[in-house]
Amino acid sequence: MKQYFSFQWHITDECDQRCRHCYIYAGDVCKKPESMNWTQMEDTFYNCLDFCEVYGRQPYFYLTGGDPILHPDFWRLLALFKEHGVPFTIMGNPFHLNDQVCREMKYYGCEKYQLSIDGLPATHDWFRKPGSFACTMEKIGCINRSGMRSVIMTTVSKTNRMEVPGIIDAVVAAGANVFAFSRYVPGGGDLDASMTPWEYRELLAICDQKFKAYEAEGCQTYFNKKDHLWTLYEYETGTFKIPADAKEGMIYGGCNCGNCHITILPTGDVYACRRVAESKVGNVFTDRLADIWVCEMEQYREYDKFVKCGKCELKAWCRGCPAVARGTKGSFYAADPQCWKMPSDDMAGAPGARAPLPII
Repeated sequence: MKQYFSFQWHITDECDQRCRHCYIYAGDVCKKPESMNWTQMEDTFYNCLDFCEVYGRQPYFYLTGGDPILHPDFWRLLALFKEHGVPFTIMGNPFHLNDQVCREMKYYGCEKYQLSIDGLPATHDWFRKPGSFACTMEKIGCINRSGMRSVIMTTVSKTNRMEVPGIIDAVVAAGANVFAFSRYVPGGGDLDASMTPWEYRELLAICDQKFKAYEAEGCQTYFNKKDHLWTLYEYETGTFKIPADAKEGMIYGGCNCGNCHITILPTGDVYACRRVAESKVGNVFTDRLADIWVCEMEQYREYDKFVKCGKCELKAWCRGCPAVARGTKGSFYAADPQCWKMPSDDMAGAPGARAPLPII
């Protein structure tokens, strides 16, 4: 088990944007925004600390929303983090950031501030709102000057797939400390997310080439290969090798669901994964998280149930994205729709089976 346990904590739904791929308003654009009150936030915080004490883990919070800075007790909560020496990252919008605000976040112990870029200017502003791209790029400097690390995250779908290389160039030029992308999960809007496995693998190959070129130039941006299908790509290209001392039945990486992560919403509802709508496992206002972890969460640790990954030699390190599988095929344990790997035992010679694409 990993040393750190991450809590993705949504303290409010309030937001300055209505993004086309937002999970909060999926299916109900007129939904009333939810927010925790201060008593509920305190109780939630100590419930999380209790969990970590029981299981010997170090807490790490990803504070988000909506936009968490819009919560009236935002700064009060940051003071509570500082009082207990708990590290955290904020995932929010750029609109309320300036040098002073970022310095104050850093003072309270914020390590990273994550912003989103989901396309080049026209596409990003179509996803979010006019002017959002320019504002986001500008605020990278505010974050960096404060001493926090700036993180840019991109949600990839068929809509913006071909713009990802340009996004990489833009965020490097702006001085972002970290860049990563993950795939869109169907259910958060009406986007065309139907990338084929080969389209996605081609994107990984193009990005890998760009990452290596920038690293060779001494670029300071860290390229976080967040999507677990990077493991499959690097296994094929020889960058990742299965350790000789790997133990049967151990889980070493891949999806953190059921391992070292839960999500808490403003209603108190606890989810195994924010991107899996049916993964509610309890409510932090009424349930002890330490109890939920060994009862309701167990169903997300049945790794042999994965239809495809359960038979794969990379099961302990990859497993693709179960949320994308659930959103596309209706089952958490279904095959990842962008996984291009053919099982060697029964698919290599199947009609229509396709050899891996060459490395670019």
